[in-house]
Amino acid sequence: MTCEALFRSDSYLSICDATVTAITEDGAILLDRSIFYPTGGGQPGDCGWLELPNGERLELAATRKDRDSGDNLHIPAEGQSLDALSEGLSVVCHLDWANRYAHMRLHTALHLLSVALPYPVTGGQIGKEEARLDFNIPDPNFTKEEVTQKLIDMIEADHAVSELWISDEDLDAQPDLVKTMSVQPPRGAGKVRLIAIGDIDLQPCGGTHVGTTLEIGAIEVSKIENKGKQNRRVRIRFVGDDTL
Repeated sequence: MTCEALFRSDSYLSICDATVTAITEDGAILLDRSIFYPTGGGQPGDCGWLELPNGERLELAATRKDRDSGDNLHIPAEGQSLDALSEGLSVVCHLDWANRYAHMRLHTALHLLSVALPYPVTGGQIGKEEARLDFNIPDPNFTKEEVTQKLIDMIEADHAVSELWISDEDLDAQPDLVKTMSVQPPRGAGKVRLIAIGDIDLQPCGGTHVGTTLEIGAIEVSKIENKGKQNRRVRIRFVGDDTL
């Protein structure tokens, strides 16, 4: 049974009912539906906990995809007992919302960074307080203050963030939509998810995002690093955010 990816249709969903469909030999838990985003595209997998019928709380340390089935594997934290779990058991999923929301804000901010710096992206990573993109930039002629101001302007413009789907064939006909050189959008399902930010950005992405750019909050470029002849690593971070 394929896990229904509730996080994809509603990234703000932080609790849901689910049924255990399997427990793997190494202790990973499979569910029929999930609010937990699995590690991928530079975004860390979600953590949280499962509420069992007996009131027990089973902590989840991470979520990742099974390479063969593509299902979500919910990884229990170290020391958690699985004795009360069984196939067919009904549970309530609880997301670590503070952690996820930080990822959503920074992930959306990285899309804006790719607008501020319209160069091929060679890599990226998202954390809870900081994120970065690597760019192929032959001759950088900007400062971190200039890029920060571009980000501020786009954030404060309060652009709506939305999703749409196109066919594999439509994406093949529009290769410029793909900004990443190292990671290509998954194909084979017949359609590809795009994230649109107002009318300023449109690119394939399977991650979770905020609903408007204003939700990102205060961001700054903290560092621009030289990682090779043409590779520049640009780091961004939250500024003055006491919720983290």
